[in-house]
Amino acid sequence: MVEKINVNVRSEIGELEGVIIHTPGSEVENMTPKNAERALYSDILNLSVAKKEYSQLSGVLNKITKTFEVKDLLTDILSNEKVKDNLLSKICQYEEKCGLNKHLKSLGSSELARQLIEGVIEEKNTLTNYLNKERYSLRPLHNFFFTRDAAMSVLDEVLIGRMASNVRERESFIMEAIFDYHEMFVTKTINPINSPKYSAKTSIEGGDVLIARDDILCIGTGTRTTAQGIDFILERLSVQKEKKRHILIQELPYKPESFIHLDMVFTFLDVDTCMVYEPLILKTNKYQTIHITIDNGIVTSIKEEENLLKSLKDLGMDLKPVLCGGVKDPWVQEREQWHSGANFFAIGPGKVIGYGRNTYTMEEMNNNGFEIIKANDIIKGKIDHKKYEKYVIALEGSELPRGGGGARCMTMPVRRKTV
Repeated sequence: MVEKINVNVRSEIGELEGVIIHTPGSEVENMTPKNAERALYSDILNLSVAKKEYSQLSGVLNKITKTFEVKDLLTDILSNEKVKDNLLSKICQYEEKCGLNKHLKSLGSSELARQLIEGVIEEKNTLTNYLNKERYSLRPLHNFFFTRDAAMSVLDEVLIGRMASNVRERESFIMEAIFDYHEMFVTKTINPINSPKYSAKTSIEGGDVLIARDDILCIGTGTRTTAQGIDFILERLSVQKEKKRHILIQELPYKPESFIHLDMVFTFLDVDTCMVYEPLILKTNKYQTIHITIDNGIVTSIKEEENLLKSLKDLGMDLKPVLCGGVKDPWVQEREQWHSGANFFAIGPGKVIGYGRNTYTMEEMNNNGFEIIKANDIIKGKIDHKKYEKYVIALEGSELPRGGGGARCMTMPVRRKTV
C-alpha cells in the first residue's frame, strides 16, 4: 500500500516533510542559441555541469526529507490508461498536435514520461515536416527543473499555475494530473482556467506566491503573475469565510529578467528573519506594495503600504532583513541578485539552502548568525547539520543560476510541519 501524504503547507519555513523536484535532463540541452530566448533562457546551459550542481541540491534534500521526482510520479500515473488518454488529449489539443496522439499512446509509461518532458522529435516523413525547421513536434520542457512555478501548495490545496509563457503550460498539465491522480497525494487542485472570470490575461506562477502565515500571502506581480491572476486567488479566498485573510502584493519591475518572481527579491529565512533585495523591497521606488484584506469572504480594504516588511510588522510578523549582496555596495547587491542571491529555500526555521557563489550575501548571512555549510560536506557526512541551530547550506552554482533561478525555484514542497 502506498503511504498517503496529506498536502499541507502553511508557511515558508516550517520543517520540510516532503518536496517534489526534477533532476534536469536532456530537455535542458535540447535548444540552440537561436531558440534560447524562446525557451526563457538568457544563455544555453551545459547539462553535465548543471546536473553535477543539481546533485548537491537533491543530495542534501534526500538526506533531510522525502523527495519525489516529477518523472517518477508522471510514470506512475501514466500506467493508468484513462489518465494517460486524458492527459494526452489535453496536451495535444492545447499544443495543436492531435496528429501525435496515436504515437504517444503507443509508448510505455516510462518512455512517454520521458518524451513529454524531453520533447518529441519530429519525423521528417512528409514534405511539410521535411521543410519545417523545427526539430521537435512537442518542444522540450526546458524549465521544468524549476518545479516551483507550475503548482503551489497553499494550505491543504494545490494551486495550479497558469504560466505566463505558452512554452511552459505542459508543466501545469503534468503537475495537475499528478496531484489529481497519483494515489500518494491527498489534496484538491484549484485551476484558474476553471474560473468563470478566467481570461487570457490570467497568469500565476509559484515563484510569486509566498506563504507568510496561514492567513497571510505575499504575492509578486510583474511579468509572470498578473493582477487578473491575483484576482483569482482573491476569488478563492473569498469562498473560505472562516478566517480573516491578508494578501500583500509587491509590484515588480518588468526588466531586467532577474526580477521575474517575488522570490528573486524576497524570501523567508526564519520566524524573525528574511532575505531582501534592498533597492526594491526597502528603498523608496516606484513599485507599489498593496495590502488587501478579506473578512468573512468580502474584500474590506485595498490600500497602498510603505513596504512589504512594514505591512508584515503591522500584522504581527516583525522580520529583520538580511540584505542580498551585503550592506556596502549597491553594485554588488545588483550583481548577486542577478545570480539568485535572494532566492533561498527553507528546510526548517533558520535552516536554508542557497547559492554559495554569492559570497557577499553569504557573508551577510554569517554576520546574522547563520553558519555556512557546504552542501558536499553534508552529502559526504563530514558535517552533521543537526548540530547547528541556524545555517545556510551552500550549493555550487556556476551553471544552474544561468537558467534563471535558485533553490526555492527548484523545489515544490508538499508538506511542512506547523511553525
